[in-house]
Amino acid sequence: MTGEYFDGTPIVTWASLKVSQQPVVIGFDLDMTLLDTRPGIAATYRALTARTGVHVDAELAVSRLGPPLRTEMSEWFPPEAVDEAVRVYRLLYPEHAIAPAVALPGALAALAAVRAAGGRIVVITSKLGRLASLHLAHLDIPVDEVHGDVFAEEKASVLRSVGATAYVGDHVADMRAGVLAGVPVLGVTTGPCSADDLRAAGASAVGADLHAFPPFLKGVISVGRPGSDD
Repeated sequence: MTGEYFDGTPIVTWASLKVSQQPVVIGFDLDMTLLDTRPGIAATYRALTARTGVHVDAELAVSRLGPPLRTEMSEWFPPEAVDEAVRVYRLLYPEHAIAPAVALPGALAALAAVRAAGGRIVVITSKLGRLASLHLAHLDIPVDEVHGDVFAEEKASVLRSVGATAYVGDHVADMRAGVLAGVPVLGVTTGPCSADDLRAAGASAVGADLHAFPPFLKGVISVGRPGSDD
């Protein structure tokens, strides 16, 4: 199946989107998929440096968002200090990171498309769940469930447990999660990964941002039951 052009941006060809006719449940990653959290996260890293005296290159750190926080902390802190750095970072996060975050292009329209299809919205993120919920509440974005502190294969387990129809993310690990869960996955290039990298990791479709989502959702819903010719 090949997507149509929308807002001047083509949707990349995708194949074999076979989903059962179950209630629509769409999983979304948070950072750099739904929200641009980079300014606030950078501010939190700078506050962490001020608090601990350990230099963290905030701009470098926010250029590669996606993996668990401990992964990034291990680049700057010795192993025995990582847990404490994570604790302090999360303590600083609400003050520094929530207010600067904004919805990425197409995010609100994507969520509205799920609602228009009678679907459920599930946020599945490596960020701690309570911090993800603070972001969503601050921006008045209602969702049905938030699953935090999960990455890659762990996201796949959540996708299966919630009966997801599809997943949307910006990281190659999100693509792998969708593949492992056996659901179509839309990759968006608003994060650190290129379109080629997302495709290579298993993306069913790739778009420049979440303006790609409504046509993707339409295609997923229209496919019908596995094995059908619809």
